[in-house]
Amino acid sequence: MHSKSNLKKLGLMLTLAAVFTACDKDQNEPAPQPETTKEFKYVRLLVSDEVSNQISFIDPFTSKVSTFDGKFPLANLYATASGRYAAVLYQNQNLVEVFDSGLQSHTDHIDEMNAPKWATITADGLKPTHFKSKGAESLIFNDNDGTLSAGNEAEFNKAGAKFRMIKAGLLPHHGAMAQFDNGNYAVTTAPAAGASPNRVQIIDKNGNLVHASTLEIGNIHGNATDGNVAVFGGFTNSAATAGGVLVVSASGEQRLIPNPEGFGAFRLANVYYASSAQKFIGFVATKGAYLIDIKTDKITSIYAGSDAFQCKVDYAGKNLLVLTLDGKLRIYDLSTGALKKEGSIISPVGSTDTYKPVLEATAKFAYIALPSSGEVYQIDLENLSSVIKHKVSSRPVRLTLFGFENNAAHGE
Repeated sequence: MHSKSNLKKLGLMLTLAAVFTACDKDQNEPAPQPETTKEFKYVRLLVSDEVSNQISFIDPFTSKVSTFDGKFPLANLYATASGRYAAVLYQNQNLVEVFDSGLQSHTDHIDEMNAPKWATITADGLKPTHFKSKGAESLIFNDNDGTLSAGNEAEFNKAGAKFRMIKAGLLPHHGAMAQFDNGNYAVTTAPAAGASPNRVQIIDKNGNLVHASTLEIGNIHGNATDGNVAVFGGFTNSAATAGGVLVVSASGEQRLIPNPEGFGAFRLANVYYASSAQKFIGFVATKGAYLIDIKTDKITSIYAGSDAFQCKVDYAGKNLLVLTLDGKLRIYDLSTGALKKEGSIISPVGSTDTYKPVLEATAKFAYIALPSSGEVYQIDLENLSSVIKHKVSSRPVRLTLFGFENNAAHGE
């Protein structure tokens, strides 16, 4: 009896010891660490250099950097609306090339159609400068002959393909255009060759006049559209003593929204449209970033300051990112205009630097090309101190983001 009782007591003591040992082990073991944030699998970046012909292609999901030979340095880079391609504009050499990421969206998943490569289509308008894209169409304004170049993505990989030239009788000028959902274009006009544009008219795809200008303003620069309305930044008169934005509807109606009281003799020289937030934003480095409300005809401050040198809408059009000379990044929720996060992410930038860092962003990361270090910083937007550095060319000065915020491949 005593033997059985002792055995039971021993068994109970061993069981309790095992439990306490397990508890002690759980307390001493480090907690599982969260997986490092990764970019969407199908986001891509293209980078051009100030002094070399090198074009750098970054896959941030794998951190792989590939290099391609461009034609000239200082290429301007623009993503197409489809996400697959990026236009490469050599402004001073009268040449446009197109880079093909090889990625094609099927909404719920992404197909890899081919390896990254140069597409075959080119354009040769005189001084190709302003670029816009909608659907499968890309549009370029050629400053030195007042023409437009139009290209459809179905032609981008056809041998010998060229952008179609559209002649609308425009005088050469530093122009801008916007694509409407109905297929027409809003285009700037100038009173003399080489003069600043002061009016906007609407033409069709063949260059024929559809709606004449009804308002004259001054020194138009920067524009964006939601497909039904186009917004152009400028001055309210030729004397350039006050600024505002010209709102042009696809039906031909035009009106002016003045800048806020006390704004001074400045214009919002950059205008963006945030697609998800359905908001227009105006920006000028000397005054900051402003919300343009076309329903109430009011312009209100998002960030008011003379130290902002980069202002970009994120890839999905939900947030606005503002980078200031002190190296601080501010992130604003465009649905409310509220500041979500801020923090110092790069060293201070010289106000007189010819080529300053350039910024783009997805929902997860900000990307900054730094000419001084030859790198692109990939900065985690949840933890601004977390930075991945991609070595690219010696002096990266242009950056564009394309591809898709998607992780699903074909068959997944």
